[in-house]
Parts: sequence; structure tokens; C-alpha cells
Amino acid sequence: MPLNADFIGRVYPVSAPYLVGREKIREFARAVGEKNPVFFDREAARALGYHDLIAPPTFATVVAMESSHVVMFDPDLGLDFTRVVHAEQSYAYVRPICAGDELIVSTMIDNIRTVAGNDMLTTKASIDTVNGEHVLTATSVLVSRGADS
Repeated sequence: MPLNADFIGRVYPVSAPYLVGREKIREFARAVGEKNPVFFDREAARALGYHDLIAPPTFATVVAMESSHVVMFDPDLGLDFTRVVHAEQSYAYVRPICAGDELIVSTMIDNIRTVAGNDMLTTKASIDTVNGEHVLTATSVLVSRGADS
């Protein structure tokens, strides 16, 4: 069953706040093989002008995950998650995520299109501080494989 194209432009409720912790940043950096001291040492981050540790760029996925689940498992959208593969991910940063940031996520469906019998779902997640400062936009493309795939 194809995705419901009427959902293009739909904005989902803002997520609960996510408080970014130093240890979460360190754990994530170790997990993805980062070695840069700005992800581990506050003084290294401060030497570059940041108030605390900064997170690796893909840490934004951790913050956006709950919000993306709301979209993926929206029963009215028609997405069969058993047929989904992740196609693309990109981040447009205004500034890095830092330890101590309290972030919220607002996700919208940017596009739905069909390519070679497969549905392509593009979402954009605006990640902001609870005080209204925009930190980044995360764009994700999921492919829902057609019945013949």
C-alpha cells in the first residue's frame, strides 16, 4: 500500500526535552570511533570557544530518534516498517550540540515520492533549545520497498 501523500507538510508534536549529558557524548564518541579531544575533555572544547564538551555530528540522531519514531509508526501514514531501509541522512548545523543543552525536536514530513515502485519518505527534524535557539536541521530519507522488491 503506498504512503499517504496527503501527509506532505504534516508537522508532528514537539518532543519532550532531551538534556545532553557529558557521559552520553563521551559514550557516543567512543561508540563511533571518534578520537577528537573536544568530545571527551572540557578544556579542549573550551580552548575552541565552547562552554562544554561538544557532540559528534551524528549525535543528533540520538536526540531526534523518539521524534522520528512518532512519524514512522503513525498508523495513518501507511509505512510498513518491515519493508523500510534507511537511504540518506544529513545535518545542517547552526552550531554544535554541547553538553548541558536541553533540546526539543519538531519533525515534519517534507516529501513522499515513488521511485521504481518504492516509496521514498523524506523528513526534516528541527532541533532547537528549549529557549528557542535553532541548533540544526536533520534530514532523513527512508525507502519503503515495494511489494516486488
